[in-house]
Order: sequence, then C-alpha cells, then structure tokens
Amino acid sequence: MWGRRDDKDRTQQRDDAMNTPDQSGAAGAGDAADREAGDQDLERRLADPALHADASAARKLGRRYAELTPIVEAYRGLRRAEADIEAARELAAEDEDFRSELVELTERRDELEQRLRLLLVPRDPQDDKDVIVEIKAGEGGEESALFAGDLLRMYQRYAERRGWRTEVLDSVPSDLGGYKDVSLAVKSRGAPGPGEGVWARLKYEGGVHRVQRVPVTESQGRIHTSAAGVLVLPEADPVEVTIDPADLRVDVFRSSGPGGQSVNTTDSAVRITHVPTGIVVSCQNEKSQLQNKEQALRILRARLLAQAQADAEAQAQAERRSQVRTVDRSQRVRTYNFPENRISDHRVGYKAYNLDQVLDGDLDAVINALVEADRSGQAAGDDAAAG
Repeated sequence: MWGRRDDKDRTQQRDDAMNTPDQSGAAGAGDAADREAGDQDLERRLADPALHADASAARKLGRRYAELTPIVEAYRGLRRAEADIEAARELAAEDEDFRSELVELTERRDELEQRLRLLLVPRDPQDDKDVIVEIKAGEGGEESALFAGDLLRMYQRYAERRGWRTEVLDSVPSDLGGYKDVSLAVKSRGAPGPGEGVWARLKYEGGVHRVQRVPVTESQGRIHTSAAGVLVLPEADPVEVTIDPADLRVDVFRSSGPGGQSVNTTDSAVRITHVPTGIVVSCQNEKSQLQNKEQALRILRARLLAQAQADAEAQAQAERRSQVRTVDRSQRVRTYNFPENRISDHRVGYKAYNLDQVLDGDLDAVINALVEADRSGQAAGDDAAAG
C-alpha cells in the first residue's frame, strides 16, 4: 500500500519516521487526553479486588469505564493517524509514491477528528434511566386508537430486540382492540453501555405520530389520516422525587371497559391528583386497589420529575441547539404511510420504505438518525460558542 517498489524498505522508513514526537493539534485533543488519563486510573481501580466488595461502587466505576473507552480509543487512533501523516509527509518529499497515501491518511485523520468531537459532546445525565412511554389516541376515533395499539406493539418489539423488559402499567382499551390511552414501563437489564440506555434511545419518540392508511372501518377504501400522541418520561427513583402524602387526593372508582370479572364490580381503580401541580394520574389495570395506587405513583413521580426538569431548563433559558431538540413536542414528528410502506421523520428528514419492519420493532435506523442529528447539532453549537 505504501508504494509499488521496495515495500519492505518503505515500511521500515515509515516506522522510523513515526518515532518523531506527536504534533497532533486535533480539536478536543486536550480533553481527550484527560479522559485517557482517567481511563487508565479507572483500569487500575477496577483491577483492585477490594473494590468489588462494594458492588454499587464497582458498577458505578464500570459504567464510567465503559463511557470513557470509546473516547480513548478514538483519541489513540487519532494520534496514530497524525503520526502516520507526519511520516508520510517526510517520505513524500523524497518519493512521489507517498503523496496519494498522504491524501488518504489526511481523510482518515479528519474522520477520526469528527468522531472524537461527537464523542466529547456532553452526555444527557438521564441517558441510563428507564422510561415510561404514554401513548394517547388523538382525533380519528377507533382508527386512532388502533394506531395507538400499533405504536405500543412497536415499542414492545423494539424493547425485545434490545433485551429490555416491558410492563403495561395502565390502559384504556377501545372497542376494536386498540387503546384510547396506555402507559408502558420500559426497563433495561443490567448496566447499559454509553448511549445504549432506554432513555438514550427512546427520548426522541415524544410527539405527534401521524398515520395514513385505509381504516378497518372504511367501507369505500379511502385513505384516512389520524394521529396518536407519544410522551416519553425518564422514570424517577423514589429518592429523586419526594411526594408529600398531604399533597395527594386519592379517589377510587370502578374499572371500566373490556376486562375480566373484576371490571365494574369493585372499586379497584385509583385516581391520584397532585394538588400543588394539578397533575392527575389514573390506573385501573390491576385487580387490587393497592397495586393500582403503586402504579399511579410511579407514573406521577415520572411526570413530576419531567416537570421539574422542564422548569429548570426554562429558568436557565437553556437553548436546545440540535435539530431534534428544537422541535416542539406538540408538533408532528413522524408519519407512517401504509400505502407506500414509508416511514418519515420530519425533524431530520429521514425517510425509508420499510414501514412493516419498523412496526415490527426495527427502529434502530430512524433512532440512529435522530441521535446523530442531536450530537452533530450540539457539537456545532459548542464549536460556535468556542469560536
């Protein structure tokens, strides 16, 4: 690769030239060097048997090590690329065969710089959290409720592909087997890697999802448009959100809708109102009033945490720099077009013709597009601020 003549000699020349001091000036190199030192320190600490006597501390350090590893690997790759460029530049002055290789190495260096820049974008502190996904049917009657059911199954199947666990916390079924309202808890198994947590992947799903298809209730074969709303909340730990029982109004009532023998026979359904904020949560899925109350409190904690975070952002006038984060959650975010088998995400211009696969849980491509847009937007904002 390093030329057509005397490859062995050229390789030796290149290796000798690479012994010169590294002159890397890549963006973010200083920060990455600090991460490399931190990575080495974590390696030493994780190798200490005494650490593993404290399982919680070991998991925390393990997660941090997993976060740093891709940054360190990219940084070391960048340093190697810079050294290769310096070697090729010296050799190209004596032999033209090295000039094309210099161009290739420079392109490789630029790619690594961009990768490192994206990796150094500050992570969302919520990324490792589990989530609660709330899906509500919108205008469109039964067709909208059926679409809400399609979205529920899509997220359940996506969770299966990722090895996550799901649990329906509450649901209000429709007459044709859809859902007027449904809440789904999604939980990871074990400690997720960087960017692989449930919130990290599903936080972009919030907004209005629109469907275009011929409804089962349509006798003339006409295509209708309806929608369902999706709200994704990081699930709050009890220690994160303290709820004063005096701030709650708890009402019980009889369950409604299709169900087993407990429906409409006992006051097992629970409605909790958080008086200071006016947030109301109802649960009727479980046969036990106590179980319904616990589920309702889980949802309430998640909503209170989301509201507290939103209030903090507003107070700090936090600017959402990426294409994804500037979109109002009340706006249409995605269209599911059945006649064309097309999925379109309007926030980043993503389009693909594999809707059937997406509804079967193959969501990674569209989510990856949103993740990349988010990271690129943040990196561009950081560069502009630095400039």
